[in-house]
Amino acid sequence: MRWTSMGRPAAATLPGRPGEAVRRPVSRLRTRALAVGLALAVSALVPSGSAGAADQYEWAALGDSYTAGGFVGDPQPPLGSASRDGCDRTSDAYPGVVERELDEFPPGRPVHLTNVSCGNATIAEIADTRQTPISPVQPPAGGWPAVDPQIQRAKLNDKTDVVTIGVGGNSLPFGGMLLKCLQLGATPGKSCREYYTSPPEGEENIQDKLARVQDEYVQMLAKVHEAAPNARVITVGYPAVLPEEGSDCNRLDITELGAIKHADIDWLRDNVLKPLNNTIQRVTSFFGDRYTDVYSSSVGHDACQPAGVKWIEGICGDAADYWPDKLPGTLLNCAPINKRVTLVHPNAEGHANTAAHVERAIRIALLDR
Repeated sequence: MRWTSMGRPAAATLPGRPGEAVRRPVSRLRTRALAVGLALAVSALVPSGSAGAADQYEWAALGDSYTAGGFVGDPQPPLGSASRDGCDRTSDAYPGVVERELDEFPPGRPVHLTNVSCGNATIAEIADTRQTPISPVQPPAGGWPAVDPQIQRAKLNDKTDVVTIGVGGNSLPFGGMLLKCLQLGATPGKSCREYYTSPPEGEENIQDKLARVQDEYVQMLAKVHEAAPNARVITVGYPAVLPEEGSDCNRLDITELGAIKHADIDWLRDNVLKPLNNTIQRVTSFFGDRYTDVYSSSVGHDACQPAGVKWIEGICGDAADYWPDKLPGTLLNCAPINKRVTLVHPNAEGHANTAAHVERAIRIALLDR
């Protein structure tokens, strides 16, 4: 895999919508992206002493709750710490797992992790927008204060060796779409597929959502490369949270996907989740970066599989005791079945699977330096 992105012609081809490849003039943003790619190509040919410090490699992990962890392992910073920020990073999320596996790589040169991932983060909040965290775990009386964009929090610079990024779902937003499908699934004759293909006024249709996410991802990656010009950038896709057959789900079971209609589950998988991953992969390739596919290896371990097989907890699921069993502001209550509000997020096994793929990508990146 070549990591440097070579110069591209003045009219770059980047699909405007999933499944629709069109040629469009290079905008100011595209020009900037091409300049970043050329700079990366030149830096690969010219020796530089600006890469990571001689005694360690520098790795920055950026992302949303699928990177932060939420309820998997011990909170980081720990509960009660004055440095808690409401982002719900945990010890057994994949960045922590990978960090332990990379204890020293190569011998005598450890990999130092700076993890600034944050639950509910959007693409814009990686790049240039402040985020107000929404952690339900021990929030301060006035709510969590806003935090800087993750590029700033990670202090990306010319000494950063590797950047991993797992983001995109909240920019649709995928979680909000799931909740809407759950609501409509409990209403006879209502379909979330119809809702998002011919939406009411003020709501984007799914094609517009995906096209917007693509543009936001381009802008975000351009800014990551600008902030960390010597870094290998690795993007991380989303796992198979939905089954390959919607009929695998028990609509009476909220430890799965609850009342969401089987046809809507199939639609969400094929028209939302897979196209989202395809969008991330396509933009990643445009920049000459490395995309990490965790979907393929997680098929058959979705939220509708039995405990011990699933790598994704359902709407209600198993989580650490500090995690809430009720969703504030809603009627969702998992306490009667002795579960926690997990809202279709990876469990420890899911993070371990992602960690295996991300670790391999980081090892390749560091060997290529």
